[in-house]
Amino acid sequence: MATIAVCLTTSVSWCFCQACSSLFSSCCGNDKLSTVPPSATSGRKRSVALLILSIGLSLAFQYGIADQIVSSTANNLLTDAWLDGCEGLSTDLEKVCVGNNGNFRVSCATFIFFCLAGVAAVLKPTANREAWPAKYTLYLFMVLISAFIPNEPLFASIFLNVARIGGVIFIIAQQLIILDMAYNWNDSWVTKSNEAEAEQAGTGKNWLRAILCACGINYVFSFGMLIYMFMEFTGCPSNNAFIAMTLILSVMVHAAQLSGDEGSLLSSSLLMAWSCFLCYSAVARNPNEACNPNLGQDETLTIFLGVIVTFISLAWAGWSYTAEDKFNPDRNTSRGDKNKLPENTGNTGSEGERRNVTGVVTGDDETEKNNDEGTSTQGDGDPRKFSNSWRLNFVLASVTCWKSVVLTRWGEISGDGTIVDSSTGRISMWMIIASQWLVLSLYVWTLIAPRLFPNRDFS
Repeated sequence: MATIAVCLTTSVSWCFCQACSSLFSSCCGNDKLSTVPPSATSGRKRSVALLILSIGLSLAFQYGIADQIVSSTANNLLTDAWLDGCEGLSTDLEKVCVGNNGNFRVSCATFIFFCLAGVAAVLKPTANREAWPAKYTLYLFMVLISAFIPNEPLFASIFLNVARIGGVIFIIAQQLIILDMAYNWNDSWVTKSNEAEAEQAGTGKNWLRAILCACGINYVFSFGMLIYMFMEFTGCPSNNAFIAMTLILSVMVHAAQLSGDEGSLLSSSLLMAWSCFLCYSAVARNPNEACNPNLGQDETLTIFLGVIVTFISLAWAGWSYTAEDKFNPDRNTSRGDKNKLPENTGNTGSEGERRNVTGVVTGDDETEKNNDEGTSTQGDGDPRKFSNSWRLNFVLASVTCWKSVVLTRWGEISGDGTIVDSSTGRISMWMIIASQWLVLSLYVWTLIAPRLFPNRDFS
């Protein structure tokens, strides 16, 4: 009887494990037969899902586990690793120090994972869509191992500097993406207006009205932010200079745009709204109490809007046709060559028709197999369709760095005599305002460059 019970238990356990494995594989992007590979976009979706998972784990490590470690009186391998380098600080600063390093643990594991995934995608273009259950298992194992590694020197020194560099790289990339979005938003609506006008006279004006409404919303937001900042965040030289420079640069941008036909009102209004948001994010992180009434308070709205803009930027860079064509300019050519019918200049009549029929109806089993599985040289398995996967992984690695330094005030643990808050810090303030100057400078350059160099193609 015992033997039968053991056999039944083993069988049920085996079925349960098989069901869990199938469900896990489905969640990770491979719910097809073993002979049918996942779709070309499955790797992107699972990569972004892993990034979202890492954000949740980072917050749990920084604000959940870190508090438990600081309040714990036990001495073991885990507490010694987390308290390494944080001894001798006050209770508040010790909690910040331990929390920052807890964030760095998850971020370091995520950064290494995406770098390895990027290298694998370089060596094998289809690697980004394969073996995601094993990848998730490896990632969780890396996070678990990181919890037992001391803070010094891997997290508090080495990865902190790497994260700062990666964060700067992502900030630059984000400004380029925002600039690209501003131009393409206007171009898209103008194109739709022209197409609607060509189909039926007068209908194109609806898209032009939509452009004007979008411009109005952007200007209302921009001037509202400027008025609010002048009322609440003045009182020290840095904030006064940031707000005044934002207004001056916005006027200069519109003057450059209106003086020629290179730019558009929608693009200028969107970048003005974005620059005002960046200015508010910068002045709200000023650790000087004299000009920051929100010091010590949670900047939930600012962080939320920043995360939303980040994911919009990622979506634009990873999924939009515009970004895809820019990342892979040969894609349209290959697609056009693929769809182009072969010209038959030397043979006409029945012989040509017979050759065409012979090319379609074939008895090659291998060809039929490739067509059924979608792995033909021009089909879903075409390596050219996955040649940009490594770029996505390295972008996600830079996002991981940016996320880690934003949540930890770029690694600062001192509050400059004020309440320690994760959203304040001079480094963070200057990085944000520098990104504002960068995006506005790039936009002005796109406006004046065609005038300075008329013989060059800037399209």
